[in-house]
Amino acid sequence: MPPPRNRRPGFSRRIQFGLFIGYVVAIVGAVLSLGLALISRLDPAGFSMMRTGMIDISAPIAAGGRAIIRSSGAVEHGVTDYFFAVSQNRVLLRELAAARRKLIENRGLERENIRLRQAVSLIEAHDDVVVTARLIGSTPTSTRRFATLAAGANQGVRPGQPVRAVDGLLGRVLQTGLNASRILMLTDGESAVPVRLARNGVPALARGHGDGTLTIHALLPGGSPFRDGDVVLTSGTGGIYPPDIPVAIISHPKGDSAAAWPLADPDSPDFAIVLKDFEPPLPPPPEAQP
Repeated sequence: MPPPRNRRPGFSRRIQFGLFIGYVVAIVGAVLSLGLALISRLDPAGFSMMRTGMIDISAPIAAGGRAIIRSSGAVEHGVTDYFFAVSQNRVLLRELAAARRKLIENRGLERENIRLRQAVSLIEAHDDVVVTARLIGSTPTSTRRFATLAAGANQGVRPGQPVRAVDGLLGRVLQTGLNASRILMLTDGESAVPVRLARNGVPALARGHGDGTLTIHALLPGGSPFRDGDVVLTSGTGGIYPPDIPVAIISHPKGDSAAAWPLADPDSPDFAIVLKDFEPPLPPPPEAQP
């Protein structure tokens, strides 16, 4: 048969013992309460001392409980701060990336403004400027070095005119269309420009290599006129190129020749300046003999 649903408390010794303990605790609590009430009535001073003692006894317990509460609160705040810091860190990273992009844009605009100001000052300082136009293409990896300029015959550009950037000489006009021109770069193998050393005026000839470099050949025999770091300028000899335009900087001198790097990189400038052909001044006429 199944056991009855309502079992009597006396059937289990565990239940009986639990009820007995409960009764004892209740009776003891009632007796203590009655005793404390009688003491508070009959002996207020003694009851006050007991209360003071209970405060001293309960203080460590209260302190321990408060420490536990503080620890749990600190853990809760730590977890909250962690997740908040993660989300805030993501926001800050996005803002930093946006600020970095803006900084790069501003630096690009600043460099562009510097080049434009240099070009304007260069144009204002010379009255032989034909036109200023953008470079819209170049061949930096070919053995032949050409560039395309967004200006042609309609803007007054003619074959043979020198072309320069702010940093230095780029080359000369090779062919012209109505609104575009082809430039033979300084570094092309067919290019040869009369130059001189800025340090001592020694005449030389700059020839292109087709690999982005130049070779500077001294025109005076003997000696080693070149030094590492020498700056080479156009000499104006033979016309076409005006004098004193920066051309290159010498990197590896060797006897009466030296390797050099052009000062105007065709991949860097956004625009170029076309100049009039340079015409050397005519020598003075000989004086009439008396």
